[in-house]
Amino acid sequence: MPQIFHRSTNTLSKVSLAGALLAVGGLIAFAMMLGRSSYVTRAHEFVEQPVQFSHRHHVMDDGIDCRYCHTSVETSAFAGIPPTKTCMNCHSQIWSQAPILEPVRASFREDRPLRWIRVHDLPDFVYFNHSVHVKKGMGCETCHGRIDEMPLTMQENSLQMEWCLNCHRNPEQYVRPREEVFTMGYRPEVPQSVIGPRLIERYGINPSTSCSTCHR
Repeated sequence: MPQIFHRSTNTLSKVSLAGALLAVGGLIAFAMMLGRSSYVTRAHEFVEQPVQFSHRHHVMDDGIDCRYCHTSVETSAFAGIPPTKTCMNCHSQIWSQAPILEPVRASFREDRPLRWIRVHDLPDFVYFNHSVHVKKGMGCETCHGRIDEMPLTMQENSLQMEWCLNCHRNPEQYVRPREEVFTMGYRPEVPQSVIGPRLIERYGINPSTSCSTCHR
């Protein structure tokens, strides 16, 4: 019986199958890379605000502590957005007529809050408590980056689950003394590999990685 298919058909079939598998693998790899990219996570993107507030100016130049504006960060699940009155404590005297601050003055005059746009916006199904992390020695810089150097506020990290889990699984790499939580540019006096385990024991840190910890 004569051969129906040419001998090259076997080779073409193998090449086609291998190409299809590589294409599927490539698409999966591309989807994983895209999911971690700033295009999806919005990391390192400046967010347009009603007033372009500069943390660099207020923190680095003026030396204002995080807690002056974010008053509830040590006691509440939320860091808190400062009311307009907090801004006007200074700006009723400093730059009181600056055009860029007119939205702030209008908010104060009309007794209506400024509509700030959240930069670090976790999904509604994720539970996060600022006060717990602060009390356990997790610095602002660990999550928010060097926000004292940002002329406009942006998200430094991906905020994806794998990023959170990395810290929960390896807290000794990130924990710092409680008195240094709000210190920007903190560098431990001894290697982190030495001080980290000590602080883990001192503060009783044993973070859970179960789903119910963050998804409630």
